[in-house]
Amino acid sequence: MSDMQPTSTEQTQGYRVLLLGGGGREHALATALSQSPHCAALFVAPGNPGTALIATNLDLIPSKSEAVSAAIHQNQIDLVVCGPEEPLVNGLADRLRDEFGHEELLFFGPGASGARLEGSKDFSKQFMARHGIPTARYRTFTDDQLQEGLEYLSSHPLPVVLKADGLAAGKGVVICSTSAEACDTLTDMLVNRRFGAASSRVVVEEFLQGIEMSAFVITDGRDYLLLPEAKDYKRVGERDTGLNTGGMGAISPVPFAHTEFMVRVEERVIRRTLRGLQAENIPYTGFIFFGLMKVGDDPYVIEYNVRMGDPETEVVVPRIQSDLLQHLVAACKGELQAEYIETNPQTACIVMLVSGGYPGEYPRGFTIYGNTQRPLTYHAGTRRADDGSLQTAGGRVLAVGAMGADVSEARLKAYKRVQELCFEGVYFRRDIGLDLLTPW
Repeated sequence: MSDMQPTSTEQTQGYRVLLLGGGGREHALATALSQSPHCAALFVAPGNPGTALIATNLDLIPSKSEAVSAAIHQNQIDLVVCGPEEPLVNGLADRLRDEFGHEELLFFGPGASGARLEGSKDFSKQFMARHGIPTARYRTFTDDQLQEGLEYLSSHPLPVVLKADGLAAGKGVVICSTSAEACDTLTDMLVNRRFGAASSRVVVEEFLQGIEMSAFVITDGRDYLLLPEAKDYKRVGERDTGLNTGGMGAISPVPFAHTEFMVRVEERVIRRTLRGLQAENIPYTGFIFFGLMKVGDDPYVIEYNVRMGDPETEVVVPRIQSDLLQHLVAACKGELQAEYIETNPQTACIVMLVSGGYPGEYPRGFTIYGNTQRPLTYHAGTRRADDGSLQTAGGRVLAVGAMGADVSEARLKAYKRVQELCFEGVYFRRDIGLDLLTPW
């Protein structure tokens, strides 16, 4: 692996790292970064009670570039790692790179031009079409094209997928089983702004019949490291029923992602994506998340994310045995070619404990009972009360998991740990990974 040296000549003990974000994804990333021998100090903004045990939390909003800049100066930060997508889509990387320069500050995350892969579903679909990346057929409509969109839906094969063009916290996708439902949903999204500004444009997409999974890379825009793959479970109800959520659980590795399939993923999806970015002169340093549908033995891209997924991070990162911090710095320096990933062959399973009512309205402030400091237990929506107790503070509260020799053992251990934790109204899916027990 490449020799790691601090960006600043003043820093001889390693890197002072600022991780932006405050959910389960950031808790998992912070855990890995804190374990690196090259980490001199770790700050998480805003962080959560879990990250407070392994890092210094900073009370600031990641999308506020002035506050982030001040924190960088005050804490002599060498490397910024951006967890959530919104600051990237809004150009935080560009502003900080302009202010500090590459020699003074490394920033892991794409600029606004690269972040369009996630920030606009329409842009990403056009990008895939330009570069021969397999994806579902689609059309995009705006509010002044509503009638045209309704006519298009009236004869569209069913089911049909409607996606808000912009960021919608993982909830801007609706699968419609009837034409009437599709027309009502399109009207609700475009006219009533069901997902706010995110649905000012709506992508109408062909429904692909297959099984979903996700692939992830660390890239410097030219070379890449392929991370462990994962499968997440987005619907709130068991057997994939009910509303979409930010994710109710995840498994890694994925039994059906055999070697031949992953070769196709790399050849048809990952490499074509990187070549496309280079062809369009879009610089890119960061994670790329490829949401995939396995149709037969062929991969189709459902979506790009320009950051790690949540809860996929909570099963992918624990399986990385090599130095994650070293990989991120190498990407920032354009030295990724010399890196390689070491992966734990065991299976990781994560189950999300959520507040009753999620993803709709839900109460907060309930005391959480049980040991939340076990390995593969990550804080997602928690807060520390004035009396020191741990309380619920979000829809997705805790990501609770375990490692095992296979899916069956990992599930058994994860659900045993789930039973050790409770809070009023707690809900979780009981079928995470169950569909993967069938031999592939």
